[in-house]
Amino acid sequence: MLPYRVFVTDGRPITPSHQLNLFDGLAHVDACEAESEDQLLQHEGLAEADAVLVYHTMRITEKTISKLKKCRVLVRCGVGYDNVDHACAREYGIPVANVPDYGTDEVADTAIGLMLAMTRGINRLNTRLRDATPPWAFTAAAPLHRLRGRQLSIVGLGRIGTAVALRARALGMQVAFFDPYKPDGYDKALSLHRVETLEELLDTSAVLTLHCPLTHETERLIQDKTLARLPAGAYLVNTARGGLVDTGAVAAAIASGHLAGAALDVLAQEPPPDDDPLLVAWRDPSHPAYERVILNAHTAFYSEEGLLEMHRKGAETCRRALLGLPLRNVVNGVVR
Repeated sequence: MLPYRVFVTDGRPITPSHQLNLFDGLAHVDACEAESEDQLLQHEGLAEADAVLVYHTMRITEKTISKLKKCRVLVRCGVGYDNVDHACAREYGIPVANVPDYGTDEVADTAIGLMLAMTRGINRLNTRLRDATPPWAFTAAAPLHRLRGRQLSIVGLGRIGTAVALRARALGMQVAFFDPYKPDGYDKALSLHRVETLEELLDTSAVLTLHCPLTHETERLIQDKTLARLPAGAYLVNTARGGLVDTGAVAAAIASGHLAGAALDVLAQEPPPDDDPLLVAWRDPSHPAYERVILNAHTAFYSEEGLLEMHRKGAETCRRALLGLPLRNVVNGVVR
């Protein structure tokens, strides 16, 4: 009988090719494939879990955490960990770790791709031509402006924000960032411009891109007042967390013409309800959002290579905990 048990709560089933071999001879793996926390709690043996792997389709609260009597680590297989009550886990002495680097390239590439699709008129022209909306000419997307020399503004200069900054610099853009938690010196090392307030960043943005976590401090960071501070004709990109943005305010800013475009890979509720104001506008051919808004289904992280890396690194963190090795990427300050 294997000495340990690892529970995988949700997401894609665990597969031998990239995870099971890491637990070979060490742990039995329970792949729950639960769709809610209540379903997870119905699984026998959860209280015996020595490690837990969580994806993003459910929230993990005290209802689950209080039952984990033997758990050595709770791993969020992804970058964001707002779906895990990590403060509660700290009270129970359970480390919560994430996988912060698996999709850095993919998300950064997506953010730049979304920016280019809007600022070069690619999405707008494609939509108009598909719908046979004349003219068949560059004037259908006018006015467009050269990106070189314009400012890309980044909220959150972590791994992904930095990767986006480097890509934008390669395009010849000026890059500014706001991140009150970033130590001094990164602006010099990366040749970026650091600002001290969000308002200062917004006031000079040609494109605003979000790369910060969702916290009580950042929830609905982008709403009607912050959008109003952007220069007329600015663009918004969000590949971070849906709760950062008030989609109703985005729809209104698009309708008024103040915001030239918005590209959102994430929404506060996924899938969104049919009456979400931005979704309604995006589906309406008579609304400017129909050709000025891009929506994706929380896929910026995705590549086959990235998925394998995410699964592998999450499993490696569990294995380290089971073997008593020091843990990396602990987000709630618990050291065991």
